[in-house]
Amino acid sequence: MKKVINDPLQVVPDMFKGMSIAHPELECDLETGTVFRRNKSASKVAVITGGGSGHEPAHGGYVGEGMLDAAVAGNVFASPSADKIYKAMLKISAGRGIVQIIKNYSGDVMNFGMAKDLAELDGIRVEQIIVKDDVATVDDDYTSGRRGIAGTVFIHKIVGAAAESGKDLDEVVRIGRRAVEGMRSVGFALTPCSLPAADSANFRLGDEEFEFGLGIHGEPGIERMPMKSAAELAALSVGRILEDRPYAGKRTAVLINGLGSTPLMEQYIFLAEVDAVLRREGIAAERWYVGNYLTSFEMGGISTTLLEVDDELLGLLDYPCLTPAWKSISK
Repeated sequence: MKKVINDPLQVVPDMFKGMSIAHPELECDLETGTVFRRNKSASKVAVITGGGSGHEPAHGGYVGEGMLDAAVAGNVFASPSADKIYKAMLKISAGRGIVQIIKNYSGDVMNFGMAKDLAELDGIRVEQIIVKDDVATVDDDYTSGRRGIAGTVFIHKIVGAAAESGKDLDEVVRIGRRAVEGMRSVGFALTPCSLPAADSANFRLGDEEFEFGLGIHGEPGIERMPMKSAAELAALSVGRILEDRPYAGKRTAVLINGLGSTPLMEQYIFLAEVDAVLRREGIAAERWYVGNYLTSFEMGGISTTLLEVDDELLGLLDYPCLTPAWKSISK
């Protein structure tokens, strides 16, 4: 598979070299695979996240003023080790506690949990916010629960802003967990992705079919269907979310997320159709975000996230920040 790379086994450190040149406000530690914010406030709740590489701009693209203090990158589609997470936590700790934002995958939950235990042995208070927004997966007592997908970026923004504004650890965690509770996402794939060291795509789709509910690593979705129009895809996506959580009469923020190769033109067309569905359902969308926020290499497709908001959450979404991937806002 054609990729603009050197060594397929060195794509993560090679990526960090480029990031460090383009973003001197960040510190890219090749040894631990971590992106750090350089000019962090001396006394604030620290916020850390991470996960497998291949989802860029997540996770390092959200490190910076107003958002994350650190993001630890694992290998392609693989969780970073507990030791690397622990070392990053020691570096960002400022005495007011640490919040871990974790997508609900077994490797991430296990390794961040081990790092939490190590940090607590050092007397550092650590709290976790686990994101599980994907309505295409089951959330019950017999499975590992719902996957964390693009809605995680909303949690990065909200929790990062709450910490930056000076709120204490309990308040930051309360706000973040409330946002997770009010958030749902679902996606669909039009084309597969391919990993740097692979010689073929990680799954196959017919020329005239798509997969609804597919995961960001290529995990199976709910159903393969004949290709539909943008209006039909929007109705299907929003409908699935509303089956899971009623948003009628609610204020929302909406994230239209490209999975890697879907043109922005098509994302905007899809957004307009999502807006039409929400209006018919009596749902007020007060903020719209569109673009590639959390991807899966060159996968074609889109995910939709609805987040129930109020004045508090809107204020945190609008809070000034400066990171490579989120829009920069002047104070």
